[in-house]
Amino acid sequence: MLSTVFSVQSLLAGMGILLAGSGLLATLLGLRAAEEGFSDLTIGLIMSAFYVGYVLGTITVPAIIRRVGHIRTFAALAAISSVTAIMHGLWVDPWIWMGLRLINGVTLLGLYMVIESWVSEKATSHRGQVFGIYMMVSLLAYGAGQFLIGLYGPMDVSTFAIVGLLFSLGLVPVALTRVSQPPPMETTRLPLMQLFRLAPTGVIGSAVSGTITGTIYGMAAVYANRVGLPDTQVAAFVAAIIVGGGLLQWPIGRLSDGRDRRYVLIVVSALGAAFSVLLAMQDWFPGWGLFALALVFGGFSFSLYAISVAQTNDRLSSDQVLEGTRGLLMVNGAGSAVGPMVSGAAMGWFGAAGFPLFVLAALLAMIALIFWRILIDEPVPDDERGDYVFTHRTSAAGIELDPRAAEELRTAEAARSEHVSDAEPPIYETDPAWEGYQGPPGAIDTSHDSPGDSSGDVSFSPGGDSPRRRDDA
Repeated sequence: MLSTVFSVQSLLAGMGILLAGSGLLATLLGLRAAEEGFSDLTIGLIMSAFYVGYVLGTITVPAIIRRVGHIRTFAALAAISSVTAIMHGLWVDPWIWMGLRLINGVTLLGLYMVIESWVSEKATSHRGQVFGIYMMVSLLAYGAGQFLIGLYGPMDVSTFAIVGLLFSLGLVPVALTRVSQPPPMETTRLPLMQLFRLAPTGVIGSAVSGTITGTIYGMAAVYANRVGLPDTQVAAFVAAIIVGGGLLQWPIGRLSDGRDRRYVLIVVSALGAAFSVLLAMQDWFPGWGLFALALVFGGFSFSLYAISVAQTNDRLSSDQVLEGTRGLLMVNGAGSAVGPMVSGAAMGWFGAAGFPLFVLAALLAMIALIFWRILIDEPVPDDERGDYVFTHRTSAAGIELDPRAAEELRTAEAARSEHVSDAEPPIYETDPAWEGYQGPPGAIDTSHDSPGDSSGDVSFSPGGDSPRRRDDA
C-alpha cells in the first residue's frame, strides 16, 4: 500500500496545495466582504456563484479534457485560477466577485478532476486506503489554508497574491508527475429522476447535505466575524468545523454499517440540529467553548453526505454505483449553490444567528423527508448493505477512487479487453495489377527475401498511396 501512495505523492501534494489556496480564498472573501460592508445576502450570492461554477464545470470540463488532454487542461485552468484569485484583490466589487467566483468554481472543479483522474488511474490496488488518505489530505489542507489569513489580513492585496501563488505552485508537482495520463472522462449516464426512484433517501440526503456544507464553506467565516471573533480566530473557527468533519465522520459512518441508514441519518441530523441551536446561542459559550461547538457541529454536518452515498449504493446494483454516485455529486453541488444564498438572506434578517438557524431548518426538513420515505419505502435487506466509506464531495473523476466502484470499473475494463482481443487484424494481399513490378530504378530488390518474410503481403494500388486489403477487394 505504501508503494501505491508513494507513486501518487506528487499528485497528493499538488491537490493539497490547491486546497490550501481554495480554503484561504473562501475565508478571505467572506472576511473582506464583511469589512467592505457588503450585505449578508450579497455575500451569500457571491459564495453561491462558486458552486454554480462547480456544477457547470462538472458538465463542461470533461469535454475540454477529451479535446486537449489532461496536462494542457490542468495548466490552463491553474493559470486562470491564479489570475482570478489576484483579480479579487484588485477589483473589490460584488458583481465582479460573483463573476470571478463562478469562473473559479469551474476552474477548481477541473483541477480536482484532472488530479483525481490521475490518482484513480494509478491506484489499481489498495483503492480503499488510497481513497481514505486522499480524503484526509483534502480536509487537512483545506483546514490548514485558513490560518494563512493571519499573515497579512483580509484588507491587504498580498493575501490574494498568496492564493494566486498557491494555485500556481499546485501546478508544479502535477506537471512533473511521471504517472501515465488517464483515459478520457465520461459524463453521467444515469438520469437523476431514475436515481431518485431507485434511492430517494440518498438523493434527499445529498441535496440537503450540499446545502449545509455549501453554507459552512461560504458563510461560516462571515458568521464568526459577525459574532466578534478576530481574523485569526475566524480561521480557527472554520478549521475546527472542517477538522470535526474529518474526526467524527469515520466512527459515525461505521455505526451505520449493518443498520438501516435512514434512521442513522435522522439521528445524525437531530444531533446536528441540536448543535445548530447551541451555535445560535453563542453568547453562552465564551472562549474555547465556541470552538468545541464548531468541532462537533462540523462532525455531524459533514457526515451526512457520506452516509447518503452509502444509503444510495445499498439501493443500486454493482453496475450502477459509479454513475449513481456521479448523479449524487451533481445534486450535492446544486444544493451547495442554494445554501450560501439562502443563509445569507437569513443572516440579513436575523443577524449572525441566521447562519445556524438556516442549518437547523435544513436539518429539520431533512428529518421530515426521511420519515416520509420510511413510511412508504421498504428498508434495504441486511445482506444487500455495503460497507461505509469515508468520503466528502469530490469531482466526477474522484468517485472512481471509491472502492465501492471497483467492481464496476473491473467489469468495464474486462469488457474493453475482451473487445480488443476479439478484433481481427486486417489481412493484406498483393494487388494483381502490380505483379512483376520491380519498382523504380534504384529500388531495393526484395526478390531474395526469405520465405518467412511478410513484406510481399502488402502492395500499393496504382490509383493511390494506401495498401490494398483483402476485405476491400
